[in-house]
Amino acid sequence: MIKPMSPIYINVKGRLLDLATPQVMGILNVTPDSFYSGSRMQTEEEIAARARQILDEGASIIDIGAYSSRPNAEHISAEEEMRRLRTGLEILNRNHPEAIISVDTFRAEVAERCVKEYGVAIINDIAAGEMDDRMFATVAELGVPYIMMHMQGTPQSMQKEPHYENLIKEVFLYFARKVQQLRDLGVKDIILDPGFGFGKTLEHNYELMAHLEEFHIFELPVLVGVSRKSMIYKLLGGTPQDSLNGTTILDTVALMKGVHILRVHDVREAVETVRIVEKIKKESHVF
Repeated sequence: MIKPMSPIYINVKGRLLDLATPQVMGILNVTPDSFYSGSRMQTEEEIAARARQILDEGASIIDIGAYSSRPNAEHISAEEEMRRLRTGLEILNRNHPEAIISVDTFRAEVAERCVKEYGVAIINDIAAGEMDDRMFATVAELGVPYIMMHMQGTPQSMQKEPHYENLIKEVFLYFARKVQQLRDLGVKDIILDPGFGFGKTLEHNYELMAHLEEFHIFELPVLVGVSRKSMIYKLLGGTPQDSLNGTTILDTVALMKGVHILRVHDVREAVETVRIVEKIKKESHVF
């Protein structure tokens, strides 16, 4: 069991969010084609109910996304992405004005509008600036925490024979270069997401999980998002709908390796997992 460096905080709209105790980020998809059908919220009633569920079950962050990044997903325009987000963000602002909202987008234009018009607190970018060269400068100007994920390729190409000479080394070098670019621009709050399922084979995903504690070398918060992904059901059989148990197992492993944020569909189960792992850490008397 690995304990991450402590204390570790991110500045969220002037408030310090303490990540020494891992936080849970609940997924709110306002898309018609996300890989897990149970996460697709289309109507105002569905969006409002899902937001309430996420918060009631104990998540500290709501991550709203309007662009499906599943393999071979349809590419939609920035205008369509923003149209979908607008509905969800208006509901969140009306019903939960104090909630910490993250927006899942790789587009600088969308990120800027969400922060300036709707008060979004965190930008979650699956492409780490690779799909929009304005993203890093925009995040620096906005002054919000930035989650950057490692992905080989794009959502449309990432699972077409992903290949690495040395997976861990290449992901580390990728993050080292990106972190330096962001630091040079003055970005203070950076969160790393290793990108499970994004340009990686089944074996790559499990190799990444096996080496997860090594990401603490960056002395930055680490986010893990494995919720109901194919690395579970391609190993065990079934579908995303059958993959809650596998998700909980992998979330437990990630927590034991010291991750700071779990991005999940099933909030209550993740919150309970955090509580149990934290209790074990406390009672171990090692840390």
